[in-house]
Amino acid sequence: MVYHSSFVDDGIRKACSCPLLPLKTHIKGPAPASDPDKADIVDEAITFFRANVFFKNFHVKSSADKLLIYLTFYINIALKRLEGCRTLAVGTKAIINLGLEKVPVPGEPGFPFPGLFTLPQSQEEAELLRNYLKQIREETSGRLLNCAYRANGFPNKWWLAFAKRKFMNIVIL
Repeated sequence: MVYHSSFVDDGIRKACSCPLLPLKTHIKGPAPASDPDKADIVDEAITFFRANVFFKNFHVKSSADKLLIYLTFYINIALKRLEGCRTLAVGTKAIINLGLEKVPVPGEPGFPFPGLFTLPQSQEEAELLRNYLKQIREETSGRLLNCAYRANGFPNKWWLAFAKRKFMNIVIL
C-alpha cells in the first residue's frame, strides 16, 4: 500500500494545480513558513521515500499527493547523483550542482510527469511554480544529505542503496 500525504490542501494557494504547501525552510521562495515543530511535505517525502519508491503505480487522493510524487522522484534523482560520492563534501557539491539546473514546469521538455499538474495559464503562474519547485528541491536536497551521509561524513548504505530503484518505472538519465 502506497503512503499518501497527510496534508489537506483546502485553502492553500496553488499553481498549476500544485499546492504551495508551507515549508520549514530558510531558503527564499514563495512557500509560506511552516511551524518548525510540525512535519512538512519534505519530511513526509523523505520518510515515505523508501517505501513508496517500490511502487509502479500511485493513486492520487489529493493534490498534496501530486507534490509527494514529484518529491519522491526528485529524491530518486538526487540519490542517483550521490551514488558515486564517497564523502559528504563531494556529495554536497553534487547536490548543489543539481540545484543549479533549470527546473522545468508542466508543458516544458524535461518535466517528468506530463499529466500530473495542469499547464500554466500564464507566465506568472509558470514562474511561481518554478520558484516553488526550486525552493522545495533545495530544501529537500539539504535534508537528504543528512540522511544519505552519516555524522562522520561517509555514505549511509541504507539510503544510497535506493538509488538503484526506478520510481513508477521512470528511467532517470
